[in-house]
Amino acid sequence: MERIDRSTKVRVNFHQAKWDEPIIYELSTPGERGILVPSANKAIEAEVGDGLSALPKAMARKNKVNLPEMSQSRVLRHYSRLAQQTLGADVNIEIGQGTCTVKYSPKVNDQLAKNIEDLHPLQDIETVQGMLQIFYETDRYMSEISGMDRFTFQPSGGSQAIMAMASIMHSYFKDKGEDRNEIITTIYSHPSDAAGPAVKGFKIIYLQPDPKTGLPTLEQLKAATSNKTAGYIVANPEDTGVYNENVREFVDYIHSIGGLCGYDQANANGLLGVTRARDAGFDMCFFNLHKTFSTPHGCGGPACGATGVKEELVKFLPAPIIDFDGEKYFLNYDICNNPNGVGKVRQWYGVSEVVLKAYCWIRSLGPNGLYQVAKTAVLNNNYLFKKLMELDDVTAYYEDGNNQRIEQARYSLENLEKATGIGTLDVQRRMMDFGMHYWTSHHPFYLPEPMTLEPTETPSKKDIDEYIETLKYVFNEAHTNPEIIKTAPHNSVTHQVDESNMDDPNKWAPTWRVYLKKYN
Repeated sequence: MERIDRSTKVRVNFHQAKWDEPIIYELSTPGERGILVPSANKAIEAEVGDGLSALPKAMARKNKVNLPEMSQSRVLRHYSRLAQQTLGADVNIEIGQGTCTVKYSPKVNDQLAKNIEDLHPLQDIETVQGMLQIFYETDRYMSEISGMDRFTFQPSGGSQAIMAMASIMHSYFKDKGEDRNEIITTIYSHPSDAAGPAVKGFKIIYLQPDPKTGLPTLEQLKAATSNKTAGYIVANPEDTGVYNENVREFVDYIHSIGGLCGYDQANANGLLGVTRARDAGFDMCFFNLHKTFSTPHGCGGPACGATGVKEELVKFLPAPIIDFDGEKYFLNYDICNNPNGVGKVRQWYGVSEVVLKAYCWIRSLGPNGLYQVAKTAVLNNNYLFKKLMELDDVTAYYEDGNNQRIEQARYSLENLEKATGIGTLDVQRRMMDFGMHYWTSHHPFYLPEPMTLEPTETPSKKDIDEYIETLKYVFNEAHTNPEIIKTAPHNSVTHQVDESNMDDPNKWAPTWRVYLKKYN
């Protein structure tokens, strides 16, 4: 057998599986079953009834539910094939998700989470003392890591956590009888730092970056404030990777005019054990457990934005929070019993499995381990940054300013695009041909041809080198064979997607049922 040539780090022979797999509804065969549900025991039915007759007529379906009918083996085959057609952190070197922090999630934590997947939020608290303890202790850990006093795990992700912070600000000033309706943020903070407060009804004021440092000045902040300023919500480092070492001055000034400050710490990976939100004077903050704390990325699904506040604001948190009376853990509704409080930001309390995974990750590392995570993540990013800055095709805005990249950076392929006509979206598609993921930036693009990379602490030096070599390979193609990039991807599950209808809701088909209505 001929040995595979491994003289290059680039996976030039990569080809992803492609099954031409149909939609599961297309695989459905009437009458086919994955499992046969046994009939009710006659003795039990005689004692308690058949169950269906107790269902109110208004709740009973008039038509058969439209679900696919398939055998177990076909279901297994279907989803196994889909899995082979999916790239992710378990398959490829995940450096390219940029600010969204995809890291390795220990599989033992997934197994532990399976043990609680049958819990119900309406169970008697006596039967879930262990899980309530985990919620409570995770609250304590988050408080220690951030410097805040209490946390809620209700928000279902970062964006909702930001809206929770905006809601707390709204409740705080309503309680004080003050009419404040303006929130200040920066254009390089995550777009949700503006969107969340906007949904809550706040007017958003953006601070623009200094051309050299990429950061706003204190003078800009002062000019943007008024007696209507409710708060300042900001990410630090911002999405460019630039860190504002003077953020305490910004926070102190907002406090001097009576406002509140919220820290977007969705990505706190490079700051664990280094500094804390409270040390910079912030009144509240949030963490994305599916980023910093190594739970699988939520992407709108089972995620958690853990929102923490200082003692003065605890009464405005969405109820309940988990408490301990010395003997048992319980859902404390009274601590947040405030007529001007937030109420709830989602049903029930939070996703137990996600909190458990974060708890396990924190416990397995301990304080020294968390600090090592930050150091390794920063080291990996500094190495990646240095290597990419050696390439003529890559630049980084604000490189000459008095700034510091923490654990991710937003680069620009402006030079590459000007020299070859190949832009960041072209490179993104071509990287798929090597089994790599690559992220550009939030829209709109504030920097030309953006490329945002974040290695975290997970990849080894060999992994980072392979990613860099793949980028260099693609950049060389841009100069020598641009057509192969313009027509990419070639080795992926799908080829180029027609994006011309993306902005036309009349063309969208979010479900199979909608697709059949519009296109069948």
